[in-house]
Amino acid sequence: MPRTTLTTTTAPGSNNYAGVALTMTVADVGNLNDFVASGKDLIVAHNTGASTYTITVTSVADPYGRTKDISAVNITAGAYMVFGPLEVTGWLQTDGKVYLQANNASVKFGIVRLS
Repeated sequence: MPRTTLTTTTAPGSNNYAGVALTMTVADVGNLNDFVASGKDLIVAHNTGASTYTITVTSVADPYGRTKDISAVNITAGAYMVFGPLEVTGWLQTDGKVYLQANNASVKFGIVRLS
C-alpha cells in the first residue's frame, strides 16, 4: 500500500489576525506517512496517548552523500514536538515527498508550510 499523504496547512502570514486551523492526522502505522515537500515545512507531532511513542523522519543523501534521519525520537504522553523547517536538500525523496512515521496511532501529525 502507498504511504498516507498528510494535508499541509499554509501558515497565514503576519497580516492575518484570524489564524488558521492546523489539520492533524492520525499516524498510519501500517503504511506510514508522507507529505509534499516545499523546503519550508514544519512537522508538528502530538502524542494523544498515555505512553511514550517514537517518531522517525527519513533523510536522503545530500550532495556530499551524508544522511541523518530523525530516528525514533521519543514523544512523551500528551506532548507536542515540532521539527523543521525541513529544507529540500537531505529530506526530499525521489517522489517529491518527505517520509515520516510514528510507532503508534496515538501520534497525530500536522504539516505547516511557512510562507
